[in-house]
Amino acid sequence: MNETHPIKRKPVPRGIAHTGPVILAYGFRPFFLAAGIWAVVAMGLWVVCLMTGFPIGSGYGGAAWHAHEMLFGYTSAALAGFLLTAIPNWTGRLPVSGIPLAILFAVWLAGRLVLIRPDLVGVGWAVGVDILFLPLLFAICLREVIAGRKWRDLKVLAAVLALAIANASYHALIVWGADTGLANRLAVAAYIMLIGIIGGRVVPSFTRNWLAKRHVINLPAPYDRLDSLALLTALAGLGLWVVWPTHLATVIVCIVAGALHAMRLARWQSWQTAEERLVLVLHLAYAAVPLGFFAIALVPSGLVDAASALHVFTVGAIGLMTLAIMSRATRGHTGMPLTAPALTAASYGFLVIGAVLRPGAMLVPAHYMTLVAISGLCWMAAFLLYVVEYGPALLTRRKPRPE
Repeated sequence: MNETHPIKRKPVPRGIAHTGPVILAYGFRPFFLAAGIWAVVAMGLWVVCLMTGFPIGSGYGGAAWHAHEMLFGYTSAALAGFLLTAIPNWTGRLPVSGIPLAILFAVWLAGRLVLIRPDLVGVGWAVGVDILFLPLLFAICLREVIAGRKWRDLKVLAAVLALAIANASYHALIVWGADTGLANRLAVAAYIMLIGIIGGRVVPSFTRNWLAKRHVINLPAPYDRLDSLALLTALAGLGLWVVWPTHLATVIVCIVAGALHAMRLARWQSWQTAEERLVLVLHLAYAAVPLGFFAIALVPSGLVDAASALHVFTVGAIGLMTLAIMSRATRGHTGMPLTAPALTAASYGFLVIGAVLRPGAMLVPAHYMTLVAISGLCWMAAFLLYVVEYGPALLTRRKPRPE
């Protein structure tokens, strides 16, 4: 009787491809580079618009274009770079790379180009092009999370879906000539929840790793009920803020959320990270989360205006956290030492200054526009330094293979 032998199958290869264009080898490469460049270009175009009257956004409206490109242009690229790099680590699957990555990036880039002068193609067509990116990113990430059976990460994708809805709503409100405040707040709320969820993993984890190498005994507290309560309260507070930004219930819940997130941060040993700016900056960025909750709770009293409160979240929490993650991930995934050299530290410093000046400008009405302009220049300087320092690595440097 003939014996049958099972066919030996080759294992599915895992890891990063070492052939083809480096820029398309991993999601963080094109998207982090583009995020850095667009952070500078978009802010620069807005400054030119303010100074010269250049019709940025044409029929879409200059102020609306600026807000959109900060929330859905720059930040969506930074988010895509992070998710396309982190999800393979969560699922153990291969990263999206090569032609699929190039197509996804082209969709993001097309949205940026058509919205600069949407009248050239028609506002409807421009909006249609821009709306495609976030649902496509959501679909790709959802496929990977389901295939990897990482069900707990679906809550991260819920925030991406909220961003896609916020983007579509923002465009619809612009076309209808209505106030975009609700869509703005929904987008900011989604990003703050992502910082709460993902930042709640990476900030204490990176801090623990760094402190452990220094043989420090007091390490960040592990995730427990306080963390869950902080996230649930944040979700409630942000949900109320989106719908009823000045309601008493919003004020009360946001104060509680701010206090819980301040307590959460205090358990991560922030004061022990001053020697390593690559770690310290994560704590500074997360500190803007409770500050943002307190700021929006003060808006109904008139002590803080709505725009200033919003910018505590956007420049402080979102801007600084994305810059911190982009620089750290770039260093880690290209084989650079996990420490912040002078140029990186300078980029953090500029953005911290900008994050303080933008909401703080309301305290000095006589110099309000000057301080807002300086804040914008600090934003541009921070991301220009990122592009100068890390652009060559993103384009050409591969992480050395383990021997």
